[in-house]
Amino acid sequence: SCLSLLSSQDYRHAVPPRLANFVTEFALKEIMSSGGAEDDIPQGERKTVTDFCYLLDKSKQLFNGLRDLPQYGQKQWQSYFGRTFDVYTKLWKFQQQHRQVLDNRYGLKRWQIGEIASKIGQLYYHYYLRTSETSYLNEAFSFYSAIRQRSYYSQVNKEDRPELVVKKLRYYARFIVVCLLLNKMDVVKDLVKELSDEIEDYTHRFNTEDQVEWNLVLQEVAAFIEADPVMVLNDDNTIVITSNRLAETGAPLLEQGMIVGQLSLADALIIGNCNNQVKFSELTVDMFRMLQALEREPMNLASQMNKPGMQESADKPTRRENPHKYLLYKPTFSQLYTFLAASFKELPANSVLLIYLSATGVFPTGRSDSEGPYDFGGVLTNSNRDIINGDAIHKRNQSHKEILTFLHCCCFPSLHPGDLYPFTRKPLFIIVDSSNSVAYKNFTNLFGQPLVCLLSPTAYPKALQDQSQRGSLFTLFLNNPLMAFLFVSGLSSMRRGLWEKCQEYLRKINRDIAQLLTHSRSIDQAFLQFFGDEFLRLLLTRFIFCSATMRMHKIFRETRNYPESYPQLPRDETVENPHLQKHILELASILDVRNVFFENTIDDY
Repeated sequence: SCLSLLSSQDYRHAVPPRLANFVTEFALKEIMSSGGAEDDIPQGERKTVTDFCYLLDKSKQLFNGLRDLPQYGQKQWQSYFGRTFDVYTKLWKFQQQHRQVLDNRYGLKRWQIGEIASKIGQLYYHYYLRTSETSYLNEAFSFYSAIRQRSYYSQVNKEDRPELVVKKLRYYARFIVVCLLLNKMDVVKDLVKELSDEIEDYTHRFNTEDQVEWNLVLQEVAAFIEADPVMVLNDDNTIVITSNRLAETGAPLLEQGMIVGQLSLADALIIGNCNNQVKFSELTVDMFRMLQALEREPMNLASQMNKPGMQESADKPTRRENPHKYLLYKPTFSQLYTFLAASFKELPANSVLLIYLSATGVFPTGRSDSEGPYDFGGVLTNSNRDIINGDAIHKRNQSHKEILTFLHCCCFPSLHPGDLYPFTRKPLFIIVDSSNSVAYKNFTNLFGQPLVCLLSPTAYPKALQDQSQRGSLFTLFLNNPLMAFLFVSGLSSMRRGLWEKCQEYLRKINRDIAQLLTHSRSIDQAFLQFFGDEFLRLLLTRFIFCSATMRMHKIFRETRNYPESYPQLPRDETVENPHLQKHILELASILDVRNVFFENTIDDY
């Protein structure tokens, strides 16, 4: 059963004596108030209720205590999570063993059992967030799915208690997040339909203030589901769910003789601060796509992993399957810097820190005589100040330029390239997807450590349909290059067979790009230092594919339409290599869209 034990430890009666008397008295009062008599209750059943009340109270204390743990750092939280899992293990096993007594004497309701299972699902989800191990998502899904299958919350709507209905609605929202992360889109659509019905019933029965918020949740998840610009279809026109996590055949293999570094990606900060981009549960589309680009396909936890909180076995691989990630939605500058410092401090030897910035550009307010790391602007971070929206002011009154400049500088602080200089003392890989990404090509490598910045175009052709709300085209190339290629080629759907054929050809392109990089005589060694890591290797090859595609495309004609990098790549050996251009034209021919690309690309510059 998916609601089996979290560990193999047996329950031990461990109620502190002083607390036991209080809990017993409280429990018996509850029983007597429901028609029972204290003298009629056998001692064993009385103790069962007492122990259950203690475990329930202890589990709630530990669960609530998780909120007080710092979100950064990878060590201090582990023992607390272990204790919390252990108590929920005992609580779940205890209610299974003594269900009849608890039903008769305690009045245990099915929604209360569902609440315990929901908390265990939340524990697994947050353990995934802490460890980045996708297998724990499967465990969270198992518990959430069992709640639905066993209808634990089915009787909640019959009780005249809006707070219980809210528990049910929150359960649905959390379940949807887990299903989105596992690409279980069929389940997501069923859950959205059920959630919509539940919200309609909730708002009809109770005149509450949160009706608008719950309807907004529905709108957000609907927009999130529809964010992909291209659909892959089966022969019966059903949608094929594609996964963009790293598979065994995903990254191009290193061939014998390739000389690359031995660095591995250990930590990643994924930051989302784009205005008006589709999001769900503090996860923008760009963040979601980059998150999946930095994960492997989930494994079966029971056979591959140890249980949370348990001591790791000696034969478990010491390397992390996925790089550890922090997800920061619209952080303030101080929050971002705190997480950066924590990652930097705990970065293991021979490891890489990746910073992904998906954020609105912040530009310098005036000309500067110098060209330092703070003179070209940066990307937006949030402010704690509760102020009026600067953009709204701008639309209402263009003349108040000085006021806007003040608001822009003081109320919308930005992250400049110079702010990242202290962290270049260790290997650093930066991806900036912003309208001011070029500010980050003015880096100076002060400490001689490997440093690479991949920078998005700062503008896209007007002829290309604006998809900014549904995610950036640049990040889509890094996450799903074939879907991005189809989109810029004007295609919105494709049959599964052709999709798989193109994916196979794209793998060939990636292999050839890897050879171009490693055989180049003029490439900066920083790129090769990062090329030994599978995730970074795939990002680099996709970046070159993205840049080459845009340079060959007929509507991408301005310099600002092209990605850039620091250090610069040798164009003639990479993004403008005739062999790579031939591959892109061949891919376009397979899709019958060769007409949107230049044939003799070099001659057209």
